[in-house]
Amino acid sequence: MEEQPIIIKRKKVVAGGHHGGSWKVAFADFATAMMAFFLVLWLTATASPEQKRAVEGYFKDPVGFTEGGSPNPVDLEGSASVVNEASPDIESSQIQIEDEVVDELSETLEQRRMQELFQELKDRIEQNQTLQEFKDQLLIDITDEGLRIQIVDRSGRPMFDSGRAELKYYSQDILFELAKTLGSVNNKLSITGHTDSTPFSGRPGYTNWELSADRANTARRALVAGGVRQQQIARVVGLSDSVLFDKEDPNAPVNRRISIIVLNKKTVDNIQSSAGQSDEPLIDLTQPTEAEQEAARERLESGEWLQEQEEPAPGELNW
Repeated sequence: MEEQPIIIKRKKVVAGGHHGGSWKVAFADFATAMMAFFLVLWLTATASPEQKRAVEGYFKDPVGFTEGGSPNPVDLEGSASVVNEASPDIESSQIQIEDEVVDELSETLEQRRMQELFQELKDRIEQNQTLQEFKDQLLIDITDEGLRIQIVDRSGRPMFDSGRAELKYYSQDILFELAKTLGSVNNKLSITGHTDSTPFSGRPGYTNWELSADRANTARRALVAGGVRQQQIARVVGLSDSVLFDKEDPNAPVNRRISIIVLNKKTVDNIQSSAGQSDEPLIDLTQPTEAEQEAARERLESGEWLQEQEEPAPGELNW
């Protein structure tokens, strides 16, 4: 009996590769996105116009909310709400300073600036040949109104000729040199003219009041020509002999002087407030009284105003 050959059939099985679980992650992301999408649709359908504007403002500027948004852009009264409960890394600190403290700090800084300007003027006087020559006529101090510079007369060396408002050439040089420093500050200036008690008799009706005011204006023009800005001038005053420097000797040359004050902010505010418009009603002295109005009405109704008036005599004024 013949032996049959043994035939072994090997079937090749091709198995598909293992896909793993990555499809699950992708499907989860898709489901999450769809849920968020339908949630947005639901919120926009139920939100009021104000809430929509709040959401829009939040996404435009989520930090500053400059467009009118709020930290809680969506608040459906118990439904979806965004509340910022996280505490910042650095706690914000708000420092509130009282107005009185601010004013005191401002005055302190301004006082320090006046001291620096005082020292600057002293250094300029010491270093400048023109000012050095006339430093005995320059008096500098700090008053309640600000830094004051007084240019006084000395015997044989006046700022102005007697009874005149024209500056001497050296007085003009002094003002020009001072203007270089005064024009560099932002403070406003006050210029005051003073005379001694000697009555002025050069012109009828022209007194030391007019003379002191004219001299103050002359000093103002010289300072502006030397570099002081027109806007810096806050006040030009003539005080005649009402504020004497040497009260023991009213006719002393030192009483004839020009005072220039670098005004502090408080004084400038007082000047502007006192000269500004008042809220209180003004008294109009030209307004006729009720009795005068009634008399004029009766005269108009009676026709008395039609009567001819007598002509004024020659040389007589009829107002």
